[in-house]
Amino acid sequence: MSFATVDAANQSVRQQRLLSCLQCEARDVVQREPLLSALLQRRLFEPADFEGVLTATLASVLAEDELPVEALKACFAALYPQHAELAEYAALDLEAVCERDPAINDHVSVVLWHKGFQALQTHRLAHVLWQQQRRELAHHLNYRASRLFGVDIHPACSVGHGVMFDHATGIVVGETAEVGHNVSIMQGVTLGGTGKERGERHPKVRSGVLIGAGATVLGNIEIGFGAQVGAGSVVLQPVAAHTTAVGVPARETGRPRCPSPSVTMEHGCSSAEQTPARHNQDG
Repeated sequence: MSFATVDAANQSVRQQRLLSCLQCEARDVVQREPLLSALLQRRLFEPADFEGVLTATLASVLAEDELPVEALKACFAALYPQHAELAEYAALDLEAVCERDPAINDHVSVVLWHKGFQALQTHRLAHVLWQQQRRELAHHLNYRASRLFGVDIHPACSVGHGVMFDHATGIVVGETAEVGHNVSIMQGVTLGGTGKERGERHPKVRSGVLIGAGATVLGNIEIGFGAQVGAGSVVLQPVAAHTTAVGVPARETGRPRCPSPSVTMEHGCSSAEQTPARHNQDG
């Protein structure tokens, strides 16, 4: 899955609005907790745009002695203008977390402390580096994300926009996996292979899918649009669009209670209804 074309005008409006919102919220934080004023100054007030906020925050979080913050800032500051979709997808991810996670009350906490959001933005940078054949640095960012956030996504994996990793700890995604738009993935989820085969060997998760905590999805199978995988399930066969699959091994048991379970985060299903046939669409 390649990055979609992003309309420049809408992109600018969304990112400017989010930057203004972040800075407004940060002023309130400084009033309540002056000890954080220097951190907020560097990460939220000094940057001139939303790309700058992402650059400053991710570089600060990922930096280490052998790869200092200024070197990472220079690298990321070059990548964002070259790939406008990076910041726009991050903006859509940020909005998704704020809309779907009832524990989130502001935007600042997502950008600065939500490890699922930070892990995903780190992966997006690593994915671009992978596509540029800068694979050693891509692997290093993946390594740092795994160590810091407990999230291991191969840099080759493509991920759509509006994605939320809730809690995020223990998420593992393989090299040839694909994750569509507006997907929600809970903690402890594995999108893995089934053996030593090469080539396409990991799941293709289509748009609008909700995958519950601790679920394992193995092999080059499709999880259809708007489908739902129950917590703790082991999925070894394709799941049709708008279908709920639960169990070990998972079986299709009905339909999600709503058309977009990844957005409403409803984990139940309507078992009495017949599941519809698979069809192609995007969410």
